[in-house]
Amino acid sequence: MISIEDFLRVDLRIAVIKHVEPHPNADKLLILKIDVGDENQERQIVAGIKNYYSPEELIGKQIVIVNNLAPSVIRGIESQGMLLAAKDTEKLAIITTEKNVQPGSRIQ
Repeated sequence: MISIEDFLRVDLRIAVIKHVEPHPNADKLLILKIDVGDENQERQIVAGIKNYYSPEELIGKQIVIVNNLAPSVIRGIESQGMLLAAKDTEKLAIITTEKNVQPGSRIQ
């Protein structure tokens, strides 16, 4: 169990996927360039979703990301956040919004 204070430290935001490419060193990873709103540059995240989504179906999709996750290097590529998804035994579903909202909107 975590406290409400611990949960409130997680900065969940809406991002829009602008570009997707396969990871050059991994079969299951995609590199996503995302718009998180108020930043001057796109950020990139590395996600293990290649077996479930094609790059074409991801472009323009609004996703929920962990915005304040420390960057990490995944198979030689820096990831600057993490997308949220639900997975059962056969399917994976990226967490999206019901309606379009501005990139960078905070999940409350």
